[in-house]
Amino acid sequence: MDKKTFSELKKKLEQERTLLEKDLLKFADKDKKISNDYDTRFPNFGGRSSAPDEDAKEVEIYENLLAVEYALELRLKEVNEALEKIKKDNYGHCEICKKDIKLDRLKANSAAKTCIACNNKNKPQEK
Repeated sequence: MDKKTFSELKKKLEQERTLLEKDLLKFADKDKKISNDYDTRFPNFGGRSSAPDEDAKEVEIYENLLAVEYALELRLKEVNEALEKIKKDNYGHCEICKKDIKLDRLKANSAAKTCIACNNKNKPQEK
């Protein structure tokens, strides 16, 4: 991989990390004890009311945000791992077969851990 492409992929990963962190901070707080972990804030619609509908709505929104938090944290972890591989000069190599990951795949998913062949081998088979 040439230096220009490598630099572009690194920049893309750094920008994605920034966006993921911004998105998480919209509804979650960074955990002070666990690195790269966020805690979703419980929504509060103007204080404690005795209206069961409002309480149920708060719980529903919170549960939905937990799922979003999980997905964003998972992607953030993948992006951070890819950036760590760049630092260790091990970026762009399949974790299974150790061959180079094709550039098209890295452009589509700059945090890809495996080549297409190994990725397809490890997918669960449909019945």
